[in-house]
Amino acid sequence: MNNGVVLGTVTADDFSMDYMKFGHGDKTMVIIPGLSVDSVMKYFEAVAGAYAQMTDDFTIYLFDRRKDLPAAYSIQDMADDTAAAISELGLSDIYLFGASQGGMISLVIALDHPDLVSKLILGSTAAAVDQEHYDDVISGWVELAAEGDAESLYLAFGEALYPPEVYEQSRDLLIQSAAGVTQEDLDRFVILAGSIDGFDVSARIGEISCPVLVLGSEDDQVLGGEASEAIYEALSSHPDCELYMYNGYGHAVYDLAPDYRDRMTEFFLR
Repeated sequence: MNNGVVLGTVTADDFSMDYMKFGHGDKTMVIIPGLSVDSVMKYFEAVAGAYAQMTDDFTIYLFDRRKDLPAAYSIQDMADDTAAAISELGLSDIYLFGASQGGMISLVIALDHPDLVSKLILGSTAAAVDQEHYDDVISGWVELAAEGDAESLYLAFGEALYPPEVYEQSRDLLIQSAAGVTQEDLDRFVILAGSIDGFDVSARIGEISCPVLVLGSEDDQVLGGEASEAIYEALSSHPDCELYMYNGYGHAVYDLAPDYRDRMTEFFLR
């Protein structure tokens, strides 16, 4: 245990997956983070701090991707594995939040395992990845990782995720972070990032039965703000679906907007 954060590993079927747990509320919240170059588990203190205001109401779990990735590993595979890990820990009626690629995984979990999910929040994500966005942004990340150029990858990653002023303030930190990246991290990133290419569950979105809050950003340079709007449009007949679009925070609005956790809390507790 580290400052109230429990770090653990769950084994289900033929894989293992790291997770963190913090908070003491009577509701169970599960976070599925977005794509990252190195494991988000390294930053458990920052994660717990970011969600501190929700810990009285929720016991919060954050799941990493599985260890020992196969050479081909799809979003569907990630969703199946994460759902298995959630079930292995005995969690149910979860309040699920997924950001970016984590939102794609969360969409598939809500579709394929509706019994697990009580409410769903989707941050800066897509039900169908636009090929132009993939080719212009994400494929470039894959190429840099495949070339072993961690510093250029981190800088390209940060430039796409953050508004210009935040990116400039973060450049030194990004360069420092890149220095600690291993070849194993880069190989893993290539597999995880490549899984986004061609992802499309848009035809199934109407099957989601739980309440959904879509939080997007109009200036999202990674997946496009229209991707969030398309999810909401597909759920427009759903009586419990809401959309809120930010502007000025970029793709990583989930880390930057000061009222983001307030919106999450209000929706989950309503």
